[in-house]
Amino acid sequence: MILLQSPSRFLLQILQDRVQSPEKGVDLDCHSVEFGDVRYHIQISMKKPQVMALSVSLPIPPPEAIFYSGLPVGAIEAIKAAYGPIVQILDPPKDGYNLTMKLYLSKLPSDEEQRQALLVKIASVREVVLGAPLRVVLKNLASKTVAPDVDQLVALVHRPEESFFLVPQTEKVIVVYPMRFQDSIDIVLASSFLQEFVEARRTAALNNAPPCMWSPSPPLELKGAPAEALTANAGFVTFVIFPRHVEGKKLDRTVWNLLTFHAYVSYHVKCSEGFMHTRMRRRVESLIQALDRAKPDTEKMKKVVQGKSFKRLSLKEARGS
Repeated sequence: MILLQSPSRFLLQILQDRVQSPEKGVDLDCHSVEFGDVRYHIQISMKKPQVMALSVSLPIPPPEAIFYSGLPVGAIEAIKAAYGPIVQILDPPKDGYNLTMKLYLSKLPSDEEQRQALLVKIASVREVVLGAPLRVVLKNLASKTVAPDVDQLVALVHRPEESFFLVPQTEKVIVVYPMRFQDSIDIVLASSFLQEFVEARRTAALNNAPPCMWSPSPPLELKGAPAEALTANAGFVTFVIFPRHVEGKKLDRTVWNLLTFHAYVSYHVKCSEGFMHTRMRRRVESLIQALDRAKPDTEKMKKVVQGKSFKRLSLKEARGS
């Protein structure tokens, strides 16, 4: 199985090229779109080659997911904590985008390892922004507390007009995903994949992984959620996150894996569908070849003798003649 990477490869490549060869740069104005309808707009002018304008558009939130000034709760604080003086947040953002920042590349650390780590962090702006409220809840879990201003049921956006839910508690955080797919084949494959996913968790090698459940109907934890948020044609997946899953460096990995779980499932569903199509095509081709070999060769019914040809008669035809 393949896990999606947090940094945007497109954005990271542009940052690395600009830092490594600033004198060879040209005016840049480009757009990029990633899974989950996250869009980037990057602008660099050679009048100020060490300043990059980065605009980010996030997926449209459903009614139950709360945005403040177009951003998830805690996103501004998370950006300032992650990037420090390198970033200046512009208010208001560029039209059509949720966030616009100026990146001052001249303020990057001189140490190469630290500079590369910060560039990777900048390319992971999607995780920093969308994962901000999830990170707050999981940090509180690490200290076995629940923030007093956090609701009993928290909705976080992860796809356009779709959300997943958190139930924060002092000893654990319950994460519930309503799984929705548009294609009928994807629905069947995803339902089967998720049930196998739950079975795989029960193996001894995955004892330390978060407990995982799947059900065709909404779990009790979603009591009180809006009715439109409880429609899921591929069932509901529930993870239980304990403090041991968010200790130290595990926090970043857990935030990203939870934030992109639906994309992870969608990717493997499409891969499974493509694999089965390839196997079916090969099977059909082998059957056609077998049928072709079973056909009688009409050309062999004729033999040439001294420049003349004749047809081989059957026993019945020979007696009749």
